[in-house]
Amino acid sequence: MSTLSHPPTHVVAERPPRSVQLLQRETLVVLAIVVMWLAVAAAAVWGGDMHFNGNDGTSTVLPSVVAVALFAFLGSWAGFKHGFTHPRNTE
Repeated sequence: MSTLSHPPTHVVAERPPRSVQLLQRETLVVLAIVVMWLAVAAAAVWGGDMHFNGNDGTSTVLPSVVAVALFAFLGSWAGFKHGFTHPRNTE
């Protein structure tokens, strides 16, 4: 008669060092997005205005934060899209 040994009942996975956890892809993406929106906040407080003058004598004034927020939104969208998707295994 033969016997089979059972696998260990509880295997503790070894955690990567803290320095490796801080540099994971998701952490860096979140950090980049936070910095983008901090730039939007700074532009809202200290940013100037954009002045547009038309040929017919009309003029428009927009806060510069509008343009900064537009690019921060696009950067956030791209960061989330590409930073939080993992490549599929094609095997």
